[in-house]
Amino acid sequence: MGPRGHRWGGPGRGWGGPGGKGRGRSADLPSADDASAWFTGRLPEAWFTEPPMVVVDREEITIVGQLPALEGEFADDAARAAAESGRISRFREETREERIEIARQAEHRYGRKVAWGAKVGDTEELFTTLSVPVMTRLRQEERLILDTLVDAGVARSRSEALAWAVRLVGEHAEEWLTELRQAMTKVDDLRTKGPEL
Repeated sequence: MGPRGHRWGGPGRGWGGPGGKGRGRSADLPSADDASAWFTGRLPEAWFTEPPMVVVDREEITIVGQLPALEGEFADDAARAAAESGRISRFREETREERIEIARQAEHRYGRKVAWGAKVGDTEELFTTLSVPVMTRLRQEERLILDTLVDAGVARSRSEALAWAVRLVGEHAEEWLTELRQAMTKVDDLRTKGPEL
C-alpha cells in the first residue's frame, strides 16, 4: 500500500476507478488502466531494482521506485537514514532531465501530472507532488473537530487538520476503502457494457 491510503501497482488505478469515468470533470480524462505497465516498460531498467509502484488519481500519477540497497556499515540508524536520503537525492539529480521527458510523454498520454519518488531501505521520499485544493462545507460540529486539532497543535490550520483527518481515515480504513474501490470498478465496468442511449 502506498501513502495516503492509495493502492500501489495493480492495473494503474487509484481513486476513481478507470480514469474516473462518470465522476464530474474527470469523465473526460483518458483511461489510466495501463499506467503501471506503461511506466514499467518506459523507464530505464537501470533505475530501479524492481517494477515501480504506481498510483493514479484524477489529477496525478505518482511513480516510486526502489533503488539498490546501500552497502557498508553505518554508525547508527540516523547515519544510515542520512546515507539513504543522500542516495535518493543523487538519483533525483542524475535522472532529472530524463524524468522530465518521461513525465511529458505520460502527461500527454494520460492527461495527468506526474510526480516521482524513490525508496532506499526504510527511507522513502517524494519529489514534487501536487497539493490540490478541495472545497467542502462543514457543519459546526465538524468545524469544532478541526479547531480542536488546530488548538492542540496537531495542525496549523483547518485545511491541514482536514488533510490529517483524511490520512488517518486512509490508514485505519484501508480494507473498507479497498472493497469500495473494487465495487466502484465493477460499477464502471457494468456502465461501459450498458446499452447506448
